[in-house]
Amino acid sequence: MKRIVLLLAILLVIFVSIRYFSPKKILTKSVEVSPAAAAAETLHVARVIDGDTIVLENGQHVRYIGINTPEMESKECFSTEATTENKTLVEGKIVRLQKDSSETDKYDRLLRYVYVGDVFINDVLVRQGFAKIEPVKPDTAFAGEFSDAQQEARANNRGLWNTCLK
Repeated sequence: MKRIVLLLAILLVIFVSIRYFSPKKILTKSVEVSPAAAAAETLHVARVIDGDTIVLENGQHVRYIGINTPEMESKECFSTEATTENKTLVEGKIVRLQKDSSETDKYDRLLRYVYVGDVFINDVLVRQGFAKIEPVKPDTAFAGEFSDAQQEARANNRGLWNTCLK
């Protein structure tokens, strides 16, 4: 009988804790969040348009900052491979979007750095040879890292550096 009462008391404490204490409140009290991380958005990817553009569940289009992949519309060399890789990396997943300086481009697409968990998608696409760097001021926070990634991909003949640019 004492065990049943103890078990019921434990379950009641758990229920009350879940019902009345939000995990966000606990986290914001105990963890300092950097301004950049606080500004990041977390959303679901509905579909991939090409190697550097996605559509979110809310209908917004996102263009990856600092990189450019071959265009599907004009059937550029390695466009299919870049699009397929981007689908593998982000389609149907929750992504974290981080803004640099600009909000949108001239086509009204959000300009963002894209992460799945701790994986920095913009960097992965360059490092694996699916994208080339395209720094556009003022959005150049990772221009140095992207340049290093591209040099590595080119030196190792990865992706488009092996197939398209001989």
